[in-house]
Amino acid sequence: MPFAQVRRDNMEELDKVHAGAGPILFGRVFERDDFGTDWKFIHASYLLPGGGIGHHRHDYSEEIFVTLDNAAQFTHNGRTTQIEGGAAVPLRQGESHAIYNHTDTDTRWFNFNVGMAGGKSGSTDHGDDRKGAPLESADRLPVGRFDRSLLTYGPSHDGKGEIGARMIWGSQDFQSNFGFLGHALLPPGTSVGYHRHERMEECYVIAQGSGRMTEDGETREVFAGDVILNKLGSSHGIYNHTTEELELVVVAVTVEKGIFDATNLGNDLSGR
Repeated sequence: MPFAQVRRDNMEELDKVHAGAGPILFGRVFERDDFGTDWKFIHASYLLPGGGIGHHRHDYSEEIFVTLDNAAQFTHNGRTTQIEGGAAVPLRQGESHAIYNHTDTDTRWFNFNVGMAGGKSGSTDHGDDRKGAPLESADRLPVGRFDRSLLTYGPSHDGKGEIGARMIWGSQDFQSNFGFLGHALLPPGTSVGYHRHERMEECYVIAQGSGRMTEDGETREVFAGDVILNKLGSSHGIYNHTTEELELVVVAVTVEKGIFDATNLGNDLSGR
C-alpha cells in the first residue's frame, strides 16, 4: 500500500521556506507521480518554535494547511489569527497564506496541494515571515476545527459498529477538484468497512491512536503520524483493534469536480 511515516528522524531541516521566520523539519510524503488525480503533493512538517512558512500565494493550485496539535498563527489573505489545537484552513487559488509557530513547542503540520486545470505550477513570495504580525479574531479567517463534539455517529461503508464523522470542507469550498477534508473517530472495535472508489483518491492521516489498515488485500498496523494514500480503484478500509480511540483526518480529490463514488465490498475487516 502507498504508505509513509511522518517522524522527526526522517525529515530534513529547511530554513526560511517561502521567506519564513526560521527552520522547520520538512518531509515530502507523496509527490505528483504518486497520484492519479490532480493532486500535486502531500507534505508534512514539524514547525519548530519560531519557525514557519512565509507569506506567499499560488495562482495555479489550491492547498489546505492542517495542524494536528499545539498551536500556530495562521495567515490568510494578510489576516492573521492564533489557532489553538487542531485546525484546517483552505487556501483557494490566488489566496495568500502563511503559518508561524509562536510557541515553545513543535507543531505538527500537513499541506495538501491540488493543481488547477492546465497543469501549471509556481508560487509568489511576498517577503514577509509574519513574525509579530498583528492578530485578528479567528472569525475573520476560514478556520475548520477538529472538534469531536461536532461528530455524527453511524456505520461507515458497512463497517463494524458506528464511527464519528464530519465533513469540515467540501468540494463547494474550492475551485479545484478537492473533494473534501473530513474528521473521523473510530471507537475501540469499530471500522471503516472495505470499499473502493473509482473516481476519487483518499488520504488517511492517523492523527491519534492506532489500527489495522487494509488496502488491496494487504493489512498492516498503522500509528499516529502515518499517512496512507488510497489510489483510484484501490480497495481499502481500517479497523480499530485496540482499546483506545483512533482519530483520522481524511482528504479526498476527485477526477471530476464534485463527482463522488463508493462501492462497499461487504467486509468489516474485523477479522484481519
